[in-house]
Amino acid sequence: MTKEKELVCIVCPESCRLSVAETDGVLAVEGNGCKRGEAHALNEYTRPMRMLTSVVAVESGVLPRLPVISDGEIPKDKIDEALRAIYKIRVAAPVLCGDVIIKNICGTDVDIVASRSMRAAI
Repeated sequence: MTKEKELVCIVCPESCRLSVAETDGVLAVEGNGCKRGEAHALNEYTRPMRMLTSVVAVESGVLPRLPVISDGEIPKDKIDEALRAIYKIRVAAPVLCGDVIIKNICGTDVDIVASRSMRAAI
């Protein structure tokens, strides 16, 4: 039995329409215009990964929220769990861009870091 998944490649501006077919454990990719597209399709089929951006609450900051980003990709199936952990966090200003807000989020070996600096309110 063959399982198939249709994707749009996001590696370059060409946005190739990809098809990944799995037959007896063997994967085949069609529609890619380059090797990077093939690698993207195989990764997306076997273990989709995503960068994560969000905000955390700030105490005593000039703004009420601080934008944060993962410093690497996390498994797509961990996004909801990671967001729940992020939404529980409150940081105290001042915070510098690049400061680690959450280390090793959800056991992924990826840190959540501040994507901007935040001064303390006067």
